[in-house]
Amino acid sequence: MSNIVQKAIEFAIDTAKNDKHGYSQGSRWGNPDYDCSALVISAWEQAGVKVKTAGATYTGNMKAVFLKCGFVDVVNKVNLSTGAGLIPGDVLLKEGKHTAMYIGNNQIVHASINEKGTITGGKPGDQTGKEICVRSYYNYPWNSVLRYESAKYYIKNDVKYPTISKGSKNAAYVKLLQTELNNAGFNCGVADGIFGAKTDKAVRNYQKACGLVVDGIVGPKTWAALLNIHIVELNPMALRASLVNGI
Repeated sequence: MSNIVQKAIEFAIDTAKNDKHGYSQGSRWGNPDYDCSALVISAWEQAGVKVKTAGATYTGNMKAVFLKCGFVDVVNKVNLSTGAGLIPGDVLLKEGKHTAMYIGNNQIVHASINEKGTITGGKPGDQTGKEICVRSYYNYPWNSVLRYESAKYYIKNDVKYPTISKGSKNAAYVKLLQTELNNAGFNCGVADGIFGAKTDKAVRNYQKACGLVVDGIVGPKTWAALLNIHIVELNPMALRASLVNGI
């Protein structure tokens, strides 16, 4: 999970835990309450994805703005009935009706309704403990699942480490990979520069141990973990600047 996604999730969960914040469409931008869209929009805005700044104000215009800010609609890649295929940070949306954020473990966080079962007229703050809450996943039904995919990872180093995997012919970097894996206690045999089955297995075991995606592909995150290289996450504007400046 990227730092940006984690920040958005943490903001939404922390808001749900703080009874100072309840549900209201009358004071919906955290003063002190939120409604469903204000909570999700605020979570991403403070995480660095400026969806509110870009014009997202409610469930009716969220999708268009979010798509311009680096999200993609992956609704066709998930099972809305069960939640299978969702990943933490996915924004669940029924345009013009309701929105929530998936946080993993079959749970969502959302601003639901005030203590009167209405959208206005309640007391400030969470009177029931459920006005803004974490709960099990359900299908509203949603018609969009917006996933943040604009974050790119770059190794801040003069060396350009290539992405390699089983069968790669880049012997020098394969040998470096094998040496680092062996040093880390993930035996891949002699560092011979050949990315075969034993090296592939060692990479997958290493990725699993580090909490990385277990795919056998040695890209920026795996290199960064092996070589203790700092990686930075760039939002779309910073990414464009980095390409112009040759970072």
